[in-house]
Amino acid sequence: MKAVVVGDKNYFPSKILCVGRNYVEHIHELGNEIPENMVVFNKPNSSIASELHAYLDEPLHYEAEICFLIKDKALFAVGFGLDLTKRGLQSQLKGKGLPWERAKAFDHSAKFSRFVPLKGMDVTKLEVELFINSMRMQLGSTQQMIYKPEVIVSELSSYTELEDGDIIMTGTPQGVGEIVEGDRFLGRIKHEGKTIIEVEWVAI
Repeated sequence: MKAVVVGDKNYFPSKILCVGRNYVEHIHELGNEIPENMVVFNKPNSSIASELHAYLDEPLHYEAEICFLIKDKALFAVGFGLDLTKRGLQSQLKGKGLPWERAKAFDHSAKFSRFVPLKGMDVTKLEVELFINSMRMQLGSTQQMIYKPEVIVSELSSYTELEDGDIIMTGTPQGVGEIVEGDRFLGRIKHEGKTIIEVEWVAI
């Protein structure tokens, strides 16, 4: 089992629950419709990546997200994450009306920073920010989400058990795109405008 880090402790997610189409501008940039219900898909533990890949069978696309780690069935810690997507394959599967897990749940499809405990934080004042090669590509906040974090937890808990260490990826703001080998990614999570997490990766 692969682990993520909170402080000096390792957690082993049994699953990664991902919310799709949670920012209106991102829905529009991909030409999708605003869903009537929350869109959810899962990634397995094996999707957790140690390196950021630009290509796996086809070019990969990045999606920066505010991510939460669960403990005692509640939001416990926050981290920066990249949901990596095989966009070409996803488009083919969607066009045929088929599930698109093969384009989302493959090995190395989720890259995470360390996680920081939420104690003392207001989850309604969190932001995610992504720079690629020193250019800001994505910026979003929990305020912009269609489904806010606490609503997401409630919806997910209605049909699946949230276990300690499980991760929730809350969706991505507009500005997604293709990863190029050598691209330098700088991801941040901010709380009330102050950076609480900063991570840097180079795509291989």
